Amino acid sequence: MDRYLVFGHPVRHSKSPFIHTLFARQTQQELEYGLAEPAVDEFAQALRTFFDQGGKGCNVTVPFKEQAFTLVDRLSPRAKRAGAVNTIKLTDDGVLLGDNTDGAGLVADLKSHGVTLADSRILLLGAGGAARGALAPLLAELPSELVIANRTHTKAQQLAAEFHDLGPVTAQIYEQLAGPFDLVINSTSASLQGELPPLAPALIHTDIAIYDMMYGASDTAFICWAKQHGARQTMDGLGMLVEQAAEAFTVWRGIRPGTKQVLRELKRNLGVI
Repeated sequence: MDRYLVFGHPVRHSKSPFIHTLFARQTQQELEYGLAEPAVDEFAQALRTFFDQGGKGCNVTVPFKEQAFTLVDRLSPRAKRAGAVNTIKLTDDGVLLGDNTDGAGLVADLKSHGVTLADSRILLLGAGGAARGALAPLLAELPSELVIANRTHTKAQQLAAEFHDLGPVTAQIYEQLAGPFDLVINSTSASLQGELPPLAPALIHTDIAIYDMMYGASDTAFICWAKQHGARQTMDGLGMLVEQAAEAFTVWRGIRPGTKQVLRELKRNLGVI
């Protein structure tokens, strides 16, 4: 039976085995999917051992995505742009192909919620790895402008310059942000600590769409804050988790699983519904 893993540290909380087991059942694919939590300095060896022992593919999560980028034999165009790898496939000719499905998962989830990206003005909060992975897929949807805001302005400027060839992307400091925006995406990890990006409440209006890449059994701090200031459409990152997993499954197996029922089952598993 074909073997797949998710590498992370920590990773015991991961819902990837749950998601991919449902995908396999749905598409009648025979595979097993497990967890691997090597020490931070032992990831490279663990990855080699997994594929040497017959592994077919893996997901990679924090803190190994940038390291995985350096360990594969070939990179997909979107992995090159993201500077990180979250999906690895052993090809038929023995090559380790590194891909990044995070941005595609984000865009697919936004569209599933009816969010219009073309000609929209998007505010992306944060300039770390999550933002980097989202930029190319978001810009491919042809927004009118994509603004990156980050606590360290130079980091946002560098990121905007790196992706400027793909579309109208700029960097601004939080204090000088001027609306209106159609969509705000929080790619920072602030919600994990119950904290908020320093965003002015005046930027929130009733027609804005709010997306937090983080998720939990209840609304994140950012979503709670946005609702308090009048946002009617808010989304967390649970759908993105399922959509990026579906994209990875397609890379491995060549068949696209459906995500709606799997997302419902995941929410039930987490106690969200």
